[in-house]
Amino acid sequence: MNTFTRKRGPTAPAQRVARAALAALALAASAAAHADRFGVQLGGGLGDRHIKKGDLALIWDPGLTGWETGSWHLTLVGEAHVSYWHADKGDIHSKISEFGVTPVVRFIKNSGQIRPFVEAGVGVRLLTHPRISERFTVSSAFQFADMVGVGAQFSERQQCQAGFRFQHVSNGGIKRPNPGINFTQLYLQYNF
Repeated sequence: MNTFTRKRGPTAPAQRVARAALAALALAASAAAHADRFGVQLGGGLGDRHIKKGDLALIWDPGLTGWETGSWHLTLVGEAHVSYWHADKGDIHSKISEFGVTPVVRFIKNSGQIRPFVEAGVGVRLLTHPRISERFTVSSAFQFADMVGVGAQFSERQQCQAGFRFQHVSNGGIKRPNPGINFTQLYLQYNF
């Protein structure tokens, strides 16, 4: 009598169904990934109290569009930022970094080699230090960052963008004092 029994695996039709389901899932995930567009944005700007700001952002464009009028439409993109603040004058804290996210709404031209846009967004930021200098504080590390800007998308496949923004960073009155800081910024972006 044979004391060893052979374990039975899935039948051949069940294996084919499982493989087909995995292939369909991989194909759907690939299609979803290609529907989204990602980019990298480099920016710099000047702020109140001689603060200079360098910024690196990762951009996610999920392809959400709406409200078309004439040859323009609205679109929504997400931005994740890492920034560094520096000042040559005054007694600014030497190592201030900023981390945050901002959903951005753009009103952009539908077609053309150069597609101008206007944009606005409100996001949240976390500073490594709320005390900017010995005499200047924004009171909390948590901040809101609202911005408005203009720019253009260009190149053969619309991969490049350039823009100008006005940004206001403040804690929104969560804690006093709440002086806020204004920045004017230029940025370049490349979309993959």
